[in-house]
Amino acid sequence: MKFLWTPSSHFNLANLFTFVNITAGLLAVYFITQNNFFVAIILAWIGGAFDIFDGKIARKYNLSNEFGIQLDSFADFLSFVLVPVFLIFQAVYAPSLEGGLLIVSAVVSIYYVISGLRRLIHFNLNADAGEVEKYFTGVPTPLGAILLWLVYLGNTYSLIPAFGVIVLMTLIGWSLNSTLKVPHP
Repeated sequence: MKFLWTPSSHFNLANLFTFVNITAGLLAVYFITQNNFFVAIILAWIGGAFDIFDGKIARKYNLSNEFGIQLDSFADFLSFVLVPVFLIFQAVYAPSLEGGLLIVSAVVSIYYVISGLRRLIHFNLNADAGEVEKYFTGVPTPLGAILLWLVYLGNTYSLIPAFGVIVLMTLIGWSLNSTLKVPHP
């Protein structure tokens, strides 16, 4: 069990938490394809919880390494970019939009995915293992996902129409790579 506490191990404790995040994200995608949005959202939140703890464990036990940084960003891309965009597309856009607006929603969804991917790549290029900045520049992808969940809920409770979801997804996608300063928890 020494591998759990070895920074160079791909299966150290921090990375195992990240693998659970990835598993939760993959299961969430499956449940979205089955239109079981409730279970998908629960799984996404479980993935988010494991994302919080993987970083804390890595820092506390000095398990940070380049592999873990890359793995964490892959997990973030899946759980905090692809899952919420896919959920909104499947639950909001596909059932209520058609024609030109459905095409616009697809373009905005792709824009959000590319924005999230760009943010994560930029973060990785500037990240040092074990280092934590005081502020993020731009909205981090987990916060972007939370904002998208709120937008989804606003639509679910008839507070935000599908077109409003498109506008808000565009703004949140823009904020991922903006110069906004967001305190690091």
